[in-house]
Amino acid sequence: MRSRIFMMLLAIAVVASSASAAQAGRCGSSTIRGTYAFTIHGTILVPNGPSLLLDGVAKTTYDGSGNLTQVDAVATNGVMAPGWRPGAGTYFVSADCTGFQTIVIPGMPDLHLRIIVAQSGNTIHQVVVDPGIATTAEGERVTVRED
Repeated sequence: MRSRIFMMLLAIAVVASSASAAQAGRCGSSTIRGTYAFTIHGTILVPNGPSLLLDGVAKTTYDGSGNLTQVDAVATNGVMAPGWRPGAGTYFVSADCTGFQTIVIPGMPDLHLRIIVAQSGNTIHQVVVDPGIATTAEGERVTVRED
């Protein structure tokens, strides 16, 4: 009798944990909605030249429908350009909480990133996938966009 009760409780626990894990993994572009603060670190690998170190911050707003706007301030080898640099772009998040985004900054080549959405959309991990750019960013939601 005890083993039957134990097996039933174990079965219930397994079903409950797999259901909550499956639900926790469901994402979409609407999962990231609002404004996020990012910390950026990386290196630009210049062919036949010195590497350039990057450090910066960005404030990115996602609309929940695949569009984003941002401002950033990035120092290259410790030299910061004056003011905030604006940008805009698009993004997509898959059901497994992975995705991609493209950021367009006037006067620069487009940036292409792979992203992972975590913490129910409160955290975003990014890596730039363009050749010669080894840069990552970590972002956390600071406000939720209300419609």
